[in-house]
Amino acid sequence: MSTDPAALAQEAAAAVAAGAQTLHVHPKNSQGQDTLEPQYVAAWLSALRKACPGTPLGVTTGAWSSPDAPARLEMIRSWYELPDFASVNWHEEGAEEVAALLHHRGVAVEAGIWQADAARKWASSPLKTQCLRVLIEVQDVPAETVESEAVRLLELVKGPNHSGSRQAFQAPVLLHGEEGSAWAAVQLAARWGLGTRIGLEDTLLLPDGRRAGGNADLIVAAKFFLAM
Repeated sequence: MSTDPAALAQEAAAAVAAGAQTLHVHPKNSQGQDTLEPQYVAAWLSALRKACPGTPLGVTTGAWSSPDAPARLEMIRSWYELPDFASVNWHEEGAEEVAALLHHRGVAVEAGIWQADAARKWASSPLKTQCLRVLIEVQDVPAETVESEAVRLLELVKGPNHSGSRQAFQAPVLLHGEEGSAWAAVQLAARWGLGTRIGLEDTLLLPDGRRAGGNADLIVAAKFFLAM
């Protein structure tokens, strides 16, 4: 939640010590806005790699960081410090081009699927076999509807010719939610044996409604569900 790479690195190290296996961050400029500008991406990644050696690092490529798709591509083309992976939201303009560029540069891609149209586009994309994983994000919906929404998105990313159960789906899946759906999604991912994530981007609250002191608190709480 800070614009200072050093503060972010300290927070990341605490999350890794609590059990986080990978890190997903949104590099910010000095005004606190998400950015893909190479100097900020490099500063954040350098600080994180120093604080968390060996931990895979991922960044967002969200269109809000640069609404103009060609400009977004140019920024990514200019990165001189590369993340291990990057999230590409498949509903955004230029998603396929962004994913292709990242792959060309040796950056793994996790396909962000938030909605039905994005799931259908990804399922028919020639790039889907090049993706590190599918990131199924259930939006801020009531906890009791998380499972039905997750099932719907998973069925769509399988594509029309797929047969079999969720467990038979070959691409690695990471399931997570946000706000009201965050903890229900973690519990569902644990039950289904899927990857999951949790952090201050997803929710500020612990499962009992108390305010989390940081990402590490959220990781500790998530491990309780994953161990059940």
